Amino acid sequence: MKKRESKKKNLKENTLSRRNFVGTVAAATAGFTIIPRHVLGGNGYTAPSDMINVAGIGIGSQGGGDIQQICTPDVPIVRPSRNSNGTPMTKEQIAAQEARRAEMMRRNPTPAGGTNTNATVQMGAAGSGKTIKLANIYALCDVDSDYAGHMFKGYPKAKVYSDWREMLEKEKSIDAVVIGTPDHNHAIIAAAFMRAKKHVYLEKPMAKTIVEVRKLAEIAKETGVVTQMGNQGHATEGTRKTVEWIQGGVIGNVKEVQLSTNRPMGFWPQGDMKRPVGMAAPSNLNYDVWLGPAPEKAYHPDTVHFFWRGLWDYGTGAMGDMGAHIFDAAIWALNLGMPTKIQATSSPYSTDYMPLCEMVTYEFAARGNMPAVKVTWTDGGLRPPRPEALEAARAMKDATYYGEKGIITHASHGALPELIPADKDFKGPDATIPRTGNIFEDWIDAIKNGKKSCNDFSISSKLTEIMLLTNIAVLNQRANITLEYDAANMKITNLPSADKLFHYEYRTGWKL
Repeated sequence: MKKRESKKKNLKENTLSRRNFVGTVAAATAGFTIIPRHVLGGNGYTAPSDMINVAGIGIGSQGGGDIQQICTPDVPIVRPSRNSNGTPMTKEQIAAQEARRAEMMRRNPTPAGGTNTNATVQMGAAGSGKTIKLANIYALCDVDSDYAGHMFKGYPKAKVYSDWREMLEKEKSIDAVVIGTPDHNHAIIAAAFMRAKKHVYLEKPMAKTIVEVRKLAEIAKETGVVTQMGNQGHATEGTRKTVEWIQGGVIGNVKEVQLSTNRPMGFWPQGDMKRPVGMAAPSNLNYDVWLGPAPEKAYHPDTVHFFWRGLWDYGTGAMGDMGAHIFDAAIWALNLGMPTKIQATSSPYSTDYMPLCEMVTYEFAARGNMPAVKVTWTDGGLRPPRPEALEAARAMKDATYYGEKGIITHASHGALPELIPADKDFKGPDATIPRTGNIFEDWIDAIKNGKKSCNDFSISSKLTEIMLLTNIAVLNQRANITLEYDAANMKITNLPSADKLFHYEYRTGWKL
């Protein structure tokens, strides 16, 4: 009897709860102890590390898609047909949308041999028909109960909030959070959850200002939580191939890169225009929390939901939306640090809205045996000149690398890298970079196993800072100089007045 009681006592003392396990992972940064499954239990046993409680904040659109990549909803989700400003679509608008999709399919048919397998890795496994259960969706938070209503219905067991601060205070069982809010709220939410030792998946860009980006990287390092920026392309096969090809010398030293996107054209409004006249916010929207640290300005449906992207107060424009998906592979492959010079030109803009299109040039110094590089970014539908070697009728992709021995091109998210001119017999060098699964699998796996994710804040902060320099250059183009950047001291050395754009004064009651 005594022997049996002693055995029960030892078992109780050595039982590792899920809460203690995940807390231990959050408290350490390196040298984690990974507990093998055979130590914790046999076949069919669910280890404490196997079910993490995840919360979602800002789930009406992209954030909701992220949540579905982590766990299949209990109730099938049917997202209502809405315009980009969140208003319901009319029958005529739905018909027009379907016609546009059909035209896109006609222009870009599925290639011979089946679907683009890169897309599954790029965006995750949702939609593949497979059930996903990377973690438990424990709580959901959105300022608009109508806009996010389809997500609340899809996860009926999740606790529901409209204010993330209340959720953080009350729900101590949350282990990790997915943040899909507008850009201006990214930093304050991520900082608060990291300080509470919660792991963070933060949609791109990491933040709205460079000061915020550096602060988030600092907090992540201090707290040791597992972080991931939602740049899905960083985990794709295409991005890894691009890096391996360039670093393997396939096209020799690269001295020029051209990047482009069609955003915001046809996606959200930008340009020389005034902010719409404000009105009372609807009862289903917690507008004060939506505003967060941004300036106190009246609500209008055309300034929230997807339309916020083009407003200086909330968004970061085309670069903030697509730069992470297009610039990322270049930074990784060429080991780029901060640019030393930035120069921009754009179409007209206003004090409220960003320009409809822009062209920005970045100059990067030589790195080791890699030469200096000039990178050009164009958006709003502008494209760089076609390479002379690009075959007729072959469309340009979003990124083009000019090397001493050849040219590489790929699409957004690093998809489908190819040579110019095409070479059907080209195989490329052997893989040297570990394949981590999609960006969501990588983040959850890093939490469970106490390691860094593939695109944690120490990596993504550099990408985001380069992206955010774009808007500083655009806002200072009328100074008629090329900005010189001292990254170590966060200063524009030849235009000190530009330094004020590294951050802004938060609205009363909000802090980083």
